[in-house]
Amino acid sequence: MLDWLAMVLLLAGAFFFLAGTVGLLRFPDVYSRLHALAKADNLGLGCVLMGLSLQAESLVTALKLLLVWPLVLAASAGVGFAIARRARALGIQPWRKGEP
Repeated sequence: MLDWLAMVLLLAGAFFFLAGTVGLLRFPDVYSRLHALAKADNLGLGCVLMGLSLQAESLVTALKLLLVWPLVLAASAGVGFAIARRARALGIQPWRKGEP
């Protein structure tokens, strides 16, 4: 049963990574692209790490895997903020419907 749950979590993680990549390629401006990457990739990473922790050989290994997720969440938030702040400082405006 744990193997099936791990497989479902890994597939869900792969789906969210794919969704984040599609958002990066399809969305019109830097702000919406950041949003797609931050949300989808962080959720995808969480699913992948939970799936891998179910397959871990020991509890210590599983906990180490799960501790990666909050670190990546914090780093993603900081980097996303820095990119958005720099884009705003450069005068990059958010996309509005009807504009090229």
